[in-house]
Amino acid sequence: MRISRRHIIQSTGAATLLASIGRYALAQTLPSLENTKIVAGFAPGGTADTVSRRVADKLHPGYAKNSVVENKTGAGGQIAVQFVKNALPDGATLLLTPMSMLGIYPHTYKKLPYDPVADLTPVSCAAMFDYGFAVGPMVPASIKTVPEFLAWCRANPNLANFGSPAAGSSPHFIGALLGKAGNVDLRHIAFRGTQPAVLDMIGGQIAAVSGPTGEFTQHVAAGKCRLLSTSGPRRGKFTPGTPTLQEQGFKDMAFTEWFGFFMPAKAPQDVLQRLNAAIRSALAAQDVIDGLAGSYLEVMPTSPGQLAAMLKADTELWGPLVKAIGFTPEG
Repeated sequence: MRISRRHIIQSTGAATLLASIGRYALAQTLPSLENTKIVAGFAPGGTADTVSRRVADKLHPGYAKNSVVENKTGAGGQIAVQFVKNALPDGATLLLTPMSMLGIYPHTYKKLPYDPVADLTPVSCAAMFDYGFAVGPMVPASIKTVPEFLAWCRANPNLANFGSPAAGSSPHFIGALLGKAGNVDLRHIAFRGTQPAVLDMIGGQIAAVSGPTGEFTQHVAAGKCRLLSTSGPRRGKFTPGTPTLQEQGFKDMAFTEWFGFFMPAKAPQDVLQRLNAAIRSALAAQDVIDGLAGSYLEVMPTSPGQLAAMLKADTELWGPLVKAIGFTPEG
C-alpha cells in the first residue's frame, strides 16, 4: 500500500495522546466487566485467532473477570461483523477483523449486512502485516519466483489455481492482479480462513495460497511449502530473505494490511476509552509482542481516531483497484 499507516498515526497522534491521558486515568477507575468476548471471523489457528487470543489473555482480570474468543466463520468474515454490529455497545463484545471486511467489501458487495462506518466504533489497531504468496507440492520444486509460477500456470492451465481466506478480500485480489499481470486464468478458490487453504495446499489439492505471511511460517519451516513473495513495499521485517512482488517486476503491487478492534456503534466515550486503554496495555506486553512476532505480526496500537483514519484511507485506495479487477461476488 502506498500510503503510510505510520504517517497517519503520527499526524493524528500528538493531540490525541495529550487528550487521552486524562481519559486513560478515568478508565482505570471504572469497575471490571463480568465477561468480555472477542469475536473473530476466521477459523482457529490463523493469525486473526492468534491476535484475538493473545489480547483476550491480557483483558482479565483488569478489564473483565472472564475473557474469551469466539470464532464466527463464514461469508468471508461478514458473519462476525454482523454479530458484533447487533451486540450492545457496553464493552462486553469486541470484533477483531482484518481491514478487508470493512475497507474492501463495500466496493465488492452491493448489499452488505452492515455499514463499516455507521455500525461500528473503531477502538484500536492491533497489528500490521504483509501478505505472502506460497506454493505447495503440486508445483515443481524448480519454481522459485512468482513469474516462474505464472509461466508454469500457463503451461498447466488445469492446475492454475490459488486459495485465499475469503472471496473479495485483499489476498484474493492480490492473486487476481497477479493473474492479470501474467496473462493467466488463475482460478480462485475461497476458504473460511487461510489455514484451511494452506492445509489443502500442503496436501497437494491446490497449487498456491495468498494470505497473511505469518500463516505460512510453520509450514515453510517444515519444508511443506515455499514462500515465493511478500506484498509489502519493502522486504518484511520477518522475511528478509523473501523478495517482494515489486522486486519481481510487479511495480504497482505493494500492499500491507492490519487487524483492528471494533465495538458496536454508539459506544459511550468512557467505555470506548477504557477499552482502548486495556487493548493498548495488552499490546504493550512483551510476551504479546514476541508471540505475535512469531506469526510475523508487528504490534501497532492506535487511538480510535487513528484507526478510523486508516480505514478511510484503505477504503479510498481499494475502490479503483476493485473496479479494475472487475470482481463481483458471483464471479
